[in-house]
Amino acid sequence: MTADLAEPRSDEAVSCILRRRMAEKIDTLIEARWVIAVDPDDTVLDHHSIAIRDGKIIALLPTGEGAKKYQATETIELPEHALIPGLVNAHTHAPMSLFRGLADDMPLMQWLNEHIWPAESKWVNEEFVRDGTRLAVAEMLKSGTTCFSDMYFFADVTARTCIEIGMRAVVGLIVVDFPTVWAQSWEEYIHKGTKLHDDLRHIDLVTTAFAPHAPYSVSDAPFEKIRVVNNELNIPVHMHVHETAHEVEEAVAKTGMRPLQRLARLDLLNLNLVAVHMTALLPEEIESLAKVNASVVHCPESNMKLASGFCPVKALLNAGVNVAIGTDGAASNNDLDMLDELRAAALLAKVVAHDATAVPAHTALRMATLNGARALHLDEHVGSLEPGKLADIVAIDLSVISSQPVYDPLSQIVYTATREQVSDVWIAGKRLLDHRQLVTLDEESILQKACEWRDRIAAYDEKSKS
Repeated sequence: MTADLAEPRSDEAVSCILRRRMAEKIDTLIEARWVIAVDPDDTVLDHHSIAIRDGKIIALLPTGEGAKKYQATETIELPEHALIPGLVNAHTHAPMSLFRGLADDMPLMQWLNEHIWPAESKWVNEEFVRDGTRLAVAEMLKSGTTCFSDMYFFADVTARTCIEIGMRAVVGLIVVDFPTVWAQSWEEYIHKGTKLHDDLRHIDLVTTAFAPHAPYSVSDAPFEKIRVVNNELNIPVHMHVHETAHEVEEAVAKTGMRPLQRLARLDLLNLNLVAVHMTALLPEEIESLAKVNASVVHCPESNMKLASGFCPVKALLNAGVNVAIGTDGAASNNDLDMLDELRAAALLAKVVAHDATAVPAHTALRMATLNGARALHLDEHVGSLEPGKLADIVAIDLSVISSQPVYDPLSQIVYTATREQVSDVWIAGKRLLDHRQLVTLDEESILQKACEWRDRIAAYDEKSKS
């Protein structure tokens, strides 16, 4: 007889010991007030737990059953929290966090041509990208984002940084016509991009997408090469498309075609297309996007700030188009807060459609999670809380005054929750935010680097003006 049964015990105590022995061993059991799985829509599980083993969700079950069925190495009790899938930021430029607030309150093309592109030509290097990415990831983790799709130079540095931190990312293999510090020709952009894709082939945490900047900055030849290469790689093709009405008008004047029409002619209008912004769309263009299962990424706050226009979200959703949400870069938003972004997406869609039901809370949350994962070809692995998927999970504290009383936790998350209510974050079962404290990042060091960059950039700008 083993030691724990050797001494006389009550039948209940013996039964408890036997149940514990027979219990299935897991790594983590998170017991929460609510679990919002996202799929199926509008489903809230009351007093439920999530069981995690080897980085994956193995079960969602009532909390009382979880304690009986599983023997967890760690049990986490969150009695006032809702668990949601990690938020997916489907479009950003992470290193540009170091340009946050550098050039505010001006139109898109003036912002780009007179401020951002000159600043990039002066400052962007591997150090800038590493420090900017660390700043961005820290902000995203503290606001509940567990995956982001990036478009920037030195994607290899962004990839390495995310792997070190434990952050999930889809790094963009950027392509533009003009030379930059990253590459001198479109051929070199594509060569470097495909090499990075090969280097990351066996890394689960970081994947890739082609990232031609926009139809106005990429000519036909590189687009044709991307199409040929991507017939083999089958990865997303992530680009700014129809960002403003002016962009569309200029494209028609220059090529005789609207940008989406040109992409269709180049055979790039397909299920791999991740078209960002899309503020100027005709009904037939919405139909064409739906027909090929392309995805659209809506960036409401950036579009409002730059007065770029409004994405017709309700019309896209009604047509069956997969619509995700992105923050854009912190230089044009000016934050990477996906909770704030999904609220803006829900509210703006109602105003644009003159319909209070245009994007209900559950749809907004799906756009910020599962729809984003689908756009990035990751929906088999993340985006919803389901057995078999990776444990990318966010805990939101709904006990605060501004979220009380709670009638519908899903609606409270969309319409009241702020990033300060994000208490804990897991990626593949690993806790990266623990009671608001970053686990794999040194917040003080990140802040110090941000201040150093501010001082260098500000001093140069003052000198250049004198």
